[in-house]
Amino acid sequence: MTESPVFSAQSPIRVFLLDDHEVVRRGVSDLLDAEPDIEMVGEAASAAQALARGPALRPHVAILDVRLPDGDGITVCRELRNHLPGLACLMLTSFDDEDALLDAIMAGAAGYVLKQIKGTDLVAAIRTVATGQSMLDPATTARLMHSLRGPATPRHEEDERLAVLSERERAVLDLVGEGLTNSQIGKRLYLSEKTVKNHISRLLSKLGVERRVQAAVIAAQVHEHEEQHH
Repeated sequence: MTESPVFSAQSPIRVFLLDDHEVVRRGVSDLLDAEPDIEMVGEAASAAQALARGPALRPHVAILDVRLPDGDGITVCRELRNHLPGLACLMLTSFDDEDALLDAIMAGAAGYVLKQIKGTDLVAAIRTVATGQSMLDPATTARLMHSLRGPATPRHEEDERLAVLSERERAVLDLVGEGLTNSQIGKRLYLSEKTVKNHISRLLSKLGVERRVQAAVIAAQVHEHEEQHH
């Protein structure tokens, strides 16, 4: 895995904003203009505009409204990340929408913020996801999946996907599912943090997902499946 990027006034975080409300766009733009290490490189009022303008601007972070007149930010997130795999998408919504949260996770979003968020918290969220970190806590997400899905037995594909993992990768995945950091996983399994990173990189690739939070969701589903059959 590559080192986290470092941003500064000379090399700012490039942000793209998609929101159909002009007041929101102006407010976020004014907020970000005051930050020396963040540059607003473009904005859009619709999904179509975002897909037409976004890729060429090569943003590091895209702030995407979940609900749009001509579509939704989650689809835009998936499409933009097809063009820019390293793009971190922050989903912006005016209400706590659990279904949208799950869709955002599976679309590879790096975070999810409510429009009621304080300006300083939004700036902090942008800096967090720009460095490759997720604002979606794997353990919380996995619990949310569990509560939304109820007692239904998960599909067998998850079990089959896990069959390709080595014993050590499976152990790492289980701890990711518990919400442990790389450092905590290393201590638990007596591995260096770098080795843990390598294991996670490999297991994400084998599972066909891009973010550890998606892997944690799979781990939670399999864990629940095992509990039901014991």
